Amino acid sequence: MEVNITKNRSLGSFMTKYIMIFLGIIAVVFADQKRPNIVWLTTEDNSANWYRLYNPEHGAPMPNIEKLAKNGIVFNHAYSNAPVCSAARSTIISGCYGPRTGAQYHRKQQVVQMPGDLKPYPAYLKEAGYYTSNNYKTDYNYEVNMKEAWNESSKKASYRKRKPGQPFFHVQNYTQTHESKLFGNIKGRVNIIDPDKVDLFPYHPDTPTFRQKYAQYLTMMTEVDKLIGQFVNQLEKEGLLDDTFIFHYGDHGGVLPGGKGYAHNDGLQVAMVVYVPKNWQHLVPSQRGSRMNGFVEFVDLGPTVLKLAGIETPEEMDGKAFLGEGVSKESVNERDTAFGYADRFDEKYDMVRFLRKGKFSYWRSYQPFNFDGLHNFYRYKQPAFIEWRDLANSGKLNSSQGQFYDARPPEMLFDLSKDPHEVNNLANHPEYEQLLKEMRLSMQSKVKSLPDVGFYPESEFLNKSGGNGYEFGQNHKKQIAKLIDIADLQLMPFSQARADIKKALDSEVAVERYWALITCSTFGSQAQEYYKQAKDLAHKDSDRLVRVRAAEFLGLCKVIDPMPIIYKALDECSDDVEANLILNSVVMLRDGAGVKVDPAEFKSAKWSRFKGLVPHRVAYLGGGSGSVK
Repeated sequence: MEVNITKNRSLGSFMTKYIMIFLGIIAVVFADQKRPNIVWLTTEDNSANWYRLYNPEHGAPMPNIEKLAKNGIVFNHAYSNAPVCSAARSTIISGCYGPRTGAQYHRKQQVVQMPGDLKPYPAYLKEAGYYTSNNYKTDYNYEVNMKEAWNESSKKASYRKRKPGQPFFHVQNYTQTHESKLFGNIKGRVNIIDPDKVDLFPYHPDTPTFRQKYAQYLTMMTEVDKLIGQFVNQLEKEGLLDDTFIFHYGDHGGVLPGGKGYAHNDGLQVAMVVYVPKNWQHLVPSQRGSRMNGFVEFVDLGPTVLKLAGIETPEEMDGKAFLGEGVSKESVNERDTAFGYADRFDEKYDMVRFLRKGKFSYWRSYQPFNFDGLHNFYRYKQPAFIEWRDLANSGKLNSSQGQFYDARPPEMLFDLSKDPHEVNNLANHPEYEQLLKEMRLSMQSKVKSLPDVGFYPESEFLNKSGGNGYEFGQNHKKQIAKLIDIADLQLMPFSQARADIKKALDSEVAVERYWALITCSTFGSQAQEYYKQAKDLAHKDSDRLVRVRAAEFLGLCKVIDPMPIIYKALDECSDDVEANLILNSVVMLRDGAGVKVDPAEFKSAKWSRFKGLVPHRVAYLGGGSGSVK
């Protein structure tokens, strides 16, 4: 049979061209499919309390943000998860709770990886055809491929560089309300708020310094509002408002002492206002000009913008969208919990987990002897902070103002409807006993389910995980649960906890002995029956950090001078992360328990020349402020 090869080739070529044209038409149609633009206007270090929108009597008047609210939705209960920028932004960029991956520290001493194949949320927008621009702060604790996430990330980044008709996602960050703006005075400007009329938080001393800083900060809030107004006017002039969602939020709470850096409500609750464009009202569950009571968190921000863009949320993310097609008002308003965490702020260590449910907040302080006011070089650049400590040291504070400089109870409970600044601890009130148990169980369930890798000392976590915190957590989930149980012995009467403390002190696993000694320090002299075993551990344990925690326990109880043991551990240390953790104990023992520290010991010590965060501790213990060049 004869075959016409030329004819068949022509037919094949025709069909190929037809298919290519057809696919090209589909691609063009898809590319031109209309999707909303999304803009984030973020400010720094300002909790919801500073806005008139949330605090009508004493908040700053911010007419431009209030105008966005009239044409959008105000979220009454928005939470940043972390009370400091790098940990908060790491939560946002990943959609993951920081303690699940090891991204909860500020600042990173080593980048960590996102779970599995998860990418930064802007990468999914970019893949879907969005132009993604970030102006300009990143400050991530994750290993982030910037080119994968952003078309541009810089001080010059702009949505205007997109292609014609291309939808965009743009982040504009304003630094005018940053903590550093309170280190000095507002140059060349006058406060618009009278210092005599500000409403001081009940835990702050009433002094001219504090009043001046309140007035100064409220003034800064009004100034950043003007800049936000200018940006929104620019969008309006370009005819973009009807197609652009505008999110405004603070990057975490703050900024007066006791806010930023602390897993307290003033450090975590932020403003969240979302302007709803006229052409996309069908994507939101509430009317323009309304307020929603459902709780939203920073882990939810990535899933929310993906949902608005019609992109599926990756399963590795912890957050859930609170706007977008299919999200109902009822489902959002049913959300009544928020989770927060604070571990290390620069060189200062702590370990606090925060849980809000309904109108109550619960603090779980896993190392409560690490009092809130423990020195941090950056924090104490604020004149108000320095004055607060001076007043504490001279005994001039009342009980509400002074508790910042006292060891905390391991758990605290507050009714935010009556006590919004969390000064009246209800944990020991009999009428709240059942609620306390429920909050405690909820917290235990949360940190175990993550699981929370913060229960490993940071140096050990970094050395053992290689930066893959998620995988490390999954591989050590049972061990982490056991560490949480040892830590939670702090919540029992000592008579009930003693047998399990003894069992943990005798454990062959170093990190179990480590947490048993932290629990002994929490009980203090109640745990005196373990002084002898602690002495043996302090001198003979194979693990350096266990020896340090044993010396810390004995030093807090004034049984021995802990410093020779701690100096020896530092001399053996070759890891600056571990050295900084040990020096945190030194500062706490000196400033909190009156242990004498000889600066002469630093002069020839190799550990005093470590890089990283160690120089801040060395400078402070040597008699300085802790600031280094």
